[in-house]
Amino acid sequence: MHILSIAYLLLGALCTVVIAIDVVRRPQHMWIMDVVWPVTALFGTVWVTWQYFAYARLATHKTMQTAMDRKEEPPSKRETPFPVMVANGALHCGSGCMLGDIVAEWLVFAVPAVAVAFGYQTIFSDKVFAVWVVDYIFAYAFGIFFQYFTIAPMRGLGFGKGIIAAINADTLSLTAWQVGMYGFMALAYFYFFGTLLGVKLQTDTVEFWFMMQIAMICGFLTAYPVNWWLIQSGIKGKM
Repeated sequence: MHILSIAYLLLGALCTVVIAIDVVRRPQHMWIMDVVWPVTALFGTVWVTWQYFAYARLATHKTMQTAMDRKEEPPSKRETPFPVMVANGALHCGSGCMLGDIVAEWLVFAVPAVAVAFGYQTIFSDKVFAVWVVDYIFAYAFGIFFQYFTIAPMRGLGFGKGIIAAINADTLSLTAWQVGMYGFMALAYFYFFGTLLGVKLQTDTVEFWFMMQIAMICGFLTAYPVNWWLIQSGIKGKM
């Protein structure tokens, strides 16, 4: 398990570097996607890397600008199948979850008083539940930030209306993602490690972050149908 955890984390790091180098050379039309793709490769590894090179390159700034100059439909909308657009939308949400969870987990690890402030020992008997509250808050904040800088420029919205649109587009998606993520982390924390192995899953171990990578994929699976509905209903834009 230790070796497997290290290997998968290194694979995620490698995929992130590969995509990051490419987005520097070929920036996306929406700058926020330059962050989304490398971040989601941390857990999506080979799958996200394939999706980036197969479809995200259709949405580079140069490609989109050329299409707009010719008054043509952008290739990203013309050549990307709807199921992939849904996956792009879910990953957009997942990038905020990933960054939020990384920040929150290390914050609580470095400053244990944060967990106490969010209910550990008063509301929750196990620290992990208080940590999940902090995780959700940070993930939600990152998610709204990411969604705002996607929707506001796309629709030409001001700050207030942009924030409202971001909340409408991301709240259900992010919550669905966190449900899948928490579900797997609960299974890993309490059963795989707590019951079967008899050890605590700690933030400062590679095993924890390997479990988090799998949990993020579970989050993608629970957020995918929600994003399908959000995009099909027009609440969330096609990506």
